[in-house]
Amino acid sequence: MSRVREAIDSAAALFADAGIDSARYDAEELAAHAAGTERGLLALLDPPDDEFYGRYRELVAARSSRIPLQHLIGTAPFGPVTLHVGPGVFTPRPETEAMLEWALRQAEAQQLPASALIVDACTGTGALAIALAHSLPAARVLAVDDSDSALDYARRNCAGTAVELIRADVTQPGLLSQFDGKVDLMVSNPPYVPDGAVLDPEVAQHDPAHALFGGPDGMAVIVPLAALAARLLRPGGSFAVEHDDTTSAATVETLLDTGCFDEVVARSDLAGRLRFVTAVRNGQS
Repeated sequence: MSRVREAIDSAAALFADAGIDSARYDAEELAAHAAGTERGLLALLDPPDDEFYGRYRELVAARSSRIPLQHLIGTAPFGPVTLHVGPGVFTPRPETEAMLEWALRQAEAQQLPASALIVDACTGTGALAIALAHSLPAARVLAVDDSDSALDYARRNCAGTAVELIRADVTQPGLLSQFDGKVDLMVSNPPYVPDGAVLDPEVAQHDPAHALFGGPDGMAVIVPLAALAARLLRPGGSFAVEHDDTTSAATVETLLDTGCFDEVVARSDLAGRLRFVTAVRNGQS
């Protein structure tokens, strides 16, 4: 294993020099991927052959050029599930798991019925929808996106689940009107990055712009989402929407301005940054 450790040490140093924050983790994940094992089992690995080192060198070179780790491995963990990811779809981030945990707490507190009707708007890979369906097996989960590429990944990820995929633009007037006033929970991780924001290369060069940017102030999709949630949710139904670091107050104001929500709360992600806003549909029409 000394040769493997040396290769991992070298890769980690190379990644750190390239400005990758998770240098050691990425070096170990790629070694495990090249060896066909899990990172936690690397210490038990039999001495690998030269083919392993060749694969590992290629992976390290690609990661050093800031190709996302998840694209090289082909998967990304999200809560209780593992998702297929790659070029053409937004890679789910750990920050969004805070919103998932909030949603599941609503179920634990019996704020959601067991057979809840849930909508995941801007589903991308299907991350939130699949994780919610996994944890709430009696729920009906609708997942909406307008990107054919994203939906290709979502279909693969949703295979074997009860998630229902819908191709549609969430800003489209009248969307899902058959469910007006019937939805128990709506969640969304929409495009919310303000145009022109400086992003890490993994994001700027590899996540689709359509899934990232939300207009000059990042609110172009959040505003119509608030109106959609106001129409779809039953009184007492809950809404959660992720936003940019700079737009928490604007998101709160948008929900309050509809006049349809109470208990509008700005919430933090696992790193303590304001990341999403939640609200409860009131009885106002």
